[in-house]
Amino acid sequence: MPTINDIAAKLGVSKSAVSKALNNADDISESLRKKILETAVEMGYEKKRIRKDAPKKLCILIENMDYENPSGFGHELVIGFEQMAVPAGWHVDRVVTSPEKQAQMSYDTFMLRHQYQGSFVLGFSLLDPWMQDLKKARTPAVLYDNYIRENPRVAYVGVNSDEGFQMAVSYLKERGHTRIGYLGCDMHSQISQERYQAYIRAMELYRLDVDMDLVGHSTFISQCTQEYLPLLLKKKATAILCEHDQLANAVLIHCAELGCVIPDDLSVIGFDDASFSAYTSPPLTTIRQDQNALGRCGYYALASLLDHTYISSLLLRAELIHRSSVGPARTFLL
Repeated sequence: MPTINDIAAKLGVSKSAVSKALNNADDISESLRKKILETAVEMGYEKKRIRKDAPKKLCILIENMDYENPSGFGHELVIGFEQMAVPAGWHVDRVVTSPEKQAQMSYDTFMLRHQYQGSFVLGFSLLDPWMQDLKKARTPAVLYDNYIRENPRVAYVGVNSDEGFQMAVSYLKERGHTRIGYLGCDMHSQISQERYQAYIRAMELYRLDVDMDLVGHSTFISQCTQEYLPLLLKKKATAILCEHDQLANAVLIHCAELGCVIPDDLSVIGFDDASFSAYTSPPLTTIRQDQNALGRCGYYALASLLDHTYISSLLLRAELIHRSSVGPARTFLL
C-alpha cells in the first residue's frame, strides 16, 4: 500500500501537507486538500491508523428518501442502523447527497476526506456518479435495494422480491385471477428492475401468461396511472401488482375517479407496507418490508465487510399483508 511519503513524492509537496490533508487539519487550503485526497485514492491509499481521540465514524448516505418524518419510508431504516451501530461504539452521520454533489468528489475521496470507514447507502439511482465509483471503491458500503456484483467490498440488503411476488401471484390465482397486470417505475433503479423481473418469474412459476399489454412503466406516478391504468382496464385486467405502495395508492385513487370499484372490478397489491397502506380506500393488500430490521441488517452487513467477511446479499423474507383491496376475479361478459 502506498505511504504518505509516496503521495508527497508524486505531488511534489511536503509530507506534513499530506498528513494535514489526510487528518482534516484546518491550516491547509481546500484545493490542495482535494488534490492530495484524490491522489491518495488514485494510488490506492487506505488509512489504517486513526488518532486515538478520533471517533469511529460511519455515514448513512441518503438521496430521494424521506428519513426525518417518522412516517417516511427511510426513517426506520436509519433508526435501525443507528440502533446497532451506536451501542457498538460508532459515531454515525446522516449525509444527504445528490448527483450534483457526487460529481464534485469521488466516493472514496469523500469517505477519506471525512474519515468515514464505511457507509449505508439509501435511495440511490443507477445513474448516480457514486454508483459507478462503487464498482471499484475501496471503502466498504452496504446498499439498500441496489446491487453491485463487481466489488466484494459492497453488499446489498433488501427483501426477497421473488418470494414476495410469488406469494402475491399465488394469492391472486387462488381467487381466480389470470389477467394480472404490473405497473412500475422506470428502470433507472436496481429495485425497479428486480421487482419487474420477480413479477415475470412469479407469473411463469404459476403458469400464467405474461401479457405485455398489461405492463406499464413510467418515471412519474401520475403519468403511470393516467397513461396505463385505462389501458389495463380496457384489456380486461382483473388484478394489478404495483412496484410500491405509493403507486398502488395512486391506482386506487384513479380507479375511484374512473368509476372502477376496488376490489369488485379490480384487485390491487402494492409492495412495502408503507405507514399509510392500512388507511387507503380500501385498505391496501401489500408485500411488507420491515424497515427497522433492514436498517439493522445494513449495519450487520457493513460490520462484516469491515471485518473482511465479504457478504454479497442479505435478504429478509417477504410477508404478504392481507387487506381489502383484493377480491375474487371479475367475470367479464363476452
